[in-house]
Amino acid sequence: MTVQAQAIKRGRKFDQVLEGARQVFMADGFERASVDEIAAVSGVSKATLYSYFPDKRLLFTEVVRTECHRQSDRAMATIDISAPADTVLRLAAWHMIGFFLSEFGQRMFRICVAESASFPELGREFYNSGPLIANQSLSAYFGQAIERGELRIDDLELAAFQFAELCKARLFNRVVFGVQSEFSDAEINRVVDGAVDVFMARYGG
Repeated sequence: MTVQAQAIKRGRKFDQVLEGARQVFMADGFERASVDEIAAVSGVSKATLYSYFPDKRLLFTEVVRTECHRQSDRAMATIDISAPADTVLRLAAWHMIGFFLSEFGQRMFRICVAESASFPELGREFYNSGPLIANQSLSAYFGQAIERGELRIDDLELAAFQFAELCKARLFNRVVFGVQSEFSDAEINRVVDGAVDVFMARYGG
């Protein structure tokens, strides 16, 4: 049975277990994280933990899914998509960069890459809950901007992925390879402005 095929049972201490698991996975990674420690940090018995999540992989993917959706919801709540396209894209870029530079985003990315050979479903879940959700949200926005005459795009999905990659310029490789861990607003603004300028030069209405 795959991780996706297993049913999650929700209950009174569900969120408590998720938060405990989040802390342990962030500290220990996936393979070294023990169910005993997760139960202890969550303040529940192992029986309670297993009643919600019979598989550690299922627990990990739910932690990732929950956090990615939280980030996505926060971005959607703070961005006025009726604003001019360059304004919307700048705000979207800041949210995307904030996520992949965050401790959670970096830690989960490293875990998924490290475990990809043994547990490829972890990477798929991270992709489906993070990059794919961002792509779908951007594609939906592009459709509205096209209707308003602000953008000209034939392939919405490709354009969304292109914008995401533009937002990674310089920053992503430096943090992934340990060259740099902290970035100033000026450094991030430089990447944001470049990403938006390049994207609008290609797809502006």
